[in-house]
Amino acid sequence: MAATGAGTGAATDAGGQCCPSLSESPLTEQQAGDLAHAFAALADPVRLRLLSLIADAGEVCSCDLLTPLGKSQPTVSHHTKVLAEAGLITGERRGRWVWWSLVPDRLDEVRGTLAVSADARA
Repeated sequence: MAATGAGTGAATDAGGQCCPSLSESPLTEQQAGDLAHAFAALADPVRLRLLSLIADAGEVCSCDLLTPLGKSQPTVSHHTKVLAEAGLITGERRGRWVWWSLVPDRLDEVRGTLAVSADARA
């Protein structure tokens, strides 16, 4: 079964991390671009709902996203493509439909970048 969607496109350092916490060090241009791509994918209410539906189900067929989102198949396909290109979800084609699941490591990278320690706030 073929996987669909793009890789994370993450700018990784020698330790395999996408981007440091904002409180650790300034982002490089490449890291900032990578994060902006992920945040742009998340900056849409339909895509946030779609991501939450996938997270809730663990894995979900594209066919089961149409009704809860109240959107047509081409619209759902567009939004899943944007999330997949940002590396936030991954799809696996099974027959006619694609089954979507989260990419936990990528979501952790994005979340981790926003983590600010108490020391940094002082």
